[in-house]
Amino acid sequence: MLPLAAMISQVNWAEFFSLITSESSVAALGLSLRTSAISTVLCVIFGVPMALVLARTDFPGQKLLRALVLLPLVLPPVVGGIALLYTFGRQGLLGNNLQVLGIDIAFSTTAVVIAQTFVALPFLVLSLEGAIRSAGNRYEAVAATLGARPGTVLRRITLPLVLPGLISGMVLSFARALGEFGATLTFAGSLEGVTRTLPLEIYLQRETDPDAAVALSLVLVVVAVLVVGLAHRSRPQSGGAL
Repeated sequence: MLPLAAMISQVNWAEFFSLITSESSVAALGLSLRTSAISTVLCVIFGVPMALVLARTDFPGQKLLRALVLLPLVLPPVVGGIALLYTFGRQGLLGNNLQVLGIDIAFSTTAVVIAQTFVALPFLVLSLEGAIRSAGNRYEAVAATLGARPGTVLRRITLPLVLPGLISGMVLSFARALGEFGATLTFAGSLEGVTRTLPLEIYLQRETDPDAAVALSLVLVVVAVLVVGLAHRSRPQSGGAL
């Protein structure tokens, strides 16, 4: 709480609203919210199958696979950005082929989404894998013996049973994407209205307008707190999910 209190004490309240409603600030906040929402959807699309594979299967190399999936948790974001740049950049592993097709990913809004998804995905996988393991597979086995298809079991049994864990993972992923800085700066750059998210705007304002940087930092804190608070209010009780 001390760093938060120290930041609040430095806010220029007389000019707070003018600082956070400047054109560049509003554009950065809107871009951050849009890209973080898209990244969270992508985390669900890719993270749910990953969590199911890690929690419900047992095969050689599973520990290595888990380590690779969770690698962005401990990898410096700048290193992740460099890896993405050498993968999707114009001279990257896939970038050359994409360039031939007229697709340019690096230093675009798409690059922001990819960078955010890269760093946020492990949070959803980790939360959901733990929830799936805790839930066990008794109800899934009973449904299967009653003739339910695998897709029906997943939709009617597994996902409702682990819904609180899925929501927690989505919240963590959204919050992590919202605060992403290093990988975004390295892979997407800082183009106003295109790739300059709120953390990048705060970093740039810190050099030229410290009051604006502090005000925008407070906005980012408030948004993060609201996201977590709303998610916990909407979380179903485990009995209801069952």
